[in-house]
Amino acid sequence: DATVAPPVVYFDYIIIGGGTAGCPLAATLSQNATVLVLERGGSPYGDSNITNVGNFGSTISDTSPHSASQIFISEDGVYNTRARVLGGGSAINAGFYSRAEPEFARDAGWDEDLVRRSYDWVESKVAFEPPVRQWQSAVRDGLVEIGVLPYNGFTYDHVQGTKIGGTIFDDQGRRHTAADLLGYANHRTIKVYLHATVSRILFTRRRWANPRAYGVVFEDALGIKKRAFLRPHPQNEVILTAGALGSPQLMMLSGIGPALHLKSHGIHLVLDQPNVGQGMADNPMNLLYVPSPVPVEISLIQVVGIPPGQNTYIETASGLSFAYSWAQGFALFHPLCFFSFQSGKPSSLTAETMAKAIDTVHAYANTSLKGGVILEKVKGPLSSGDLKLRSRSPRDNPSVTFNYFKDPQDLRGCVEGMRSIVNMINSPSFARLRYANLPVQALVDLMLNLPVNLRPRHVSSSISLEQFCIDTVMTIWHYHGGCQVGKVVDRDYRVVGVDGLRVIDGSTFLKSPGTNPQATVMMLGR
Repeated sequence: DATVAPPVVYFDYIIIGGGTAGCPLAATLSQNATVLVLERGGSPYGDSNITNVGNFGSTISDTSPHSASQIFISEDGVYNTRARVLGGGSAINAGFYSRAEPEFARDAGWDEDLVRRSYDWVESKVAFEPPVRQWQSAVRDGLVEIGVLPYNGFTYDHVQGTKIGGTIFDDQGRRHTAADLLGYANHRTIKVYLHATVSRILFTRRRWANPRAYGVVFEDALGIKKRAFLRPHPQNEVILTAGALGSPQLMMLSGIGPALHLKSHGIHLVLDQPNVGQGMADNPMNLLYVPSPVPVEISLIQVVGIPPGQNTYIETASGLSFAYSWAQGFALFHPLCFFSFQSGKPSSLTAETMAKAIDTVHAYANTSLKGGVILEKVKGPLSSGDLKLRSRSPRDNPSVTFNYFKDPQDLRGCVEGMRSIVNMINSPSFARLRYANLPVQALVDLMLNLPVNLRPRHVSSSISLEQFCIDTVMTIWHYHGGCQVGKVVDRDYRVVGVDGLRVIDGSTFLKSPGTNPQATVMMLGR
């Protein structure tokens, strides 16, 4: 714990954020250098909400001030969360493990052999083949039946058609996070401080030369400020791996960002960089909750459909613990649902509407104790927004706008995906897992009555898939951007305009890799 850290420490590398990229990065660098990892959250070990597959919903919906999941709401009116725990997003996500499409690595200019070896390194610690039981197999067979071909069996690779992907849950349902990759580290040269919140990066001011990062200021859980400095060597660096919200936020708090915005918060300018916080994108997710007349397994994401010629991916999850916690999770936000997040005007989601929605879900959960969700995720996406500071506190969430469906191609992708979901639900392969007397239209109406976000509902959304997508959009937690390659960092992830500072995480991505990004973020750290 950071409370035991001395007031001043010195290391070759200082890594801000012990997350999905930070842990493998730290383990790798520790083989030949001294490494300090500063993680604002606690440990994932010993927390059954994190480690147990059946408690996924409990982790995501935990709003306590020191939970592993820190809730935020985008300016679009969509509930979201960011990780606050060692292991980062890999400690709170649905566990799906799948590599990026080959062109993602080529476009990034990565060495493809090094990419393959880095994926292998990650997979030997944290990736597994999932057991595919009745719900997942029915969705798999339904996808094949409606033409999401070919069927590729189990593979980590991103391939068109239907496949079984990997998972970071082992055969006992135990989660293995990026923190497990610290098992590769040289324990003599690495130090990981938990509950260590970095408030700013320190820069030297050099005439005729770029500012250079030389250390950081961080606070422990008691609010005591401490400092970590780089040992003097030209190769030593501060490396930001704080995620797509944390990295651009900390850049701005440290004086790198749009000059006028930083000035408005009284932050001393180190570098006017208007692209910090730009390109914020979040892959839209829309879904249907499907009650089942028969018992189904607890499963998170295992099967994925990559339909040919479409801009969308189809995934599924099932079981009482998931579905019930998922429904309850929205209930935690109900005080916020009475007012529009942006305008402060009354929302269309009234107390009565919300109570009815929760009662509906609970009725299904309490009578059947069965069911699951089938979702689609828009590839890319093309729509993007920006991130701005709300305050000078690193503990506060920044303001972020994703502009869901601003690009019409994203909306077309959602409609294609929802049509595929409807066709799959109506397929003979899935028939025994749904109520014959519950038509798809009833499932659509159920979603429209659930408080899944703070966006207004339109009458046409029950008959228009376009409006349904807009009204019921949610996050799949694959947001990215804010410190993008070619705009804020170069192709070696060095921050342009300053020395001794890199950013290595999802904030550098121009689009989300593959169906799910965590495998590629861990690989990138390696």
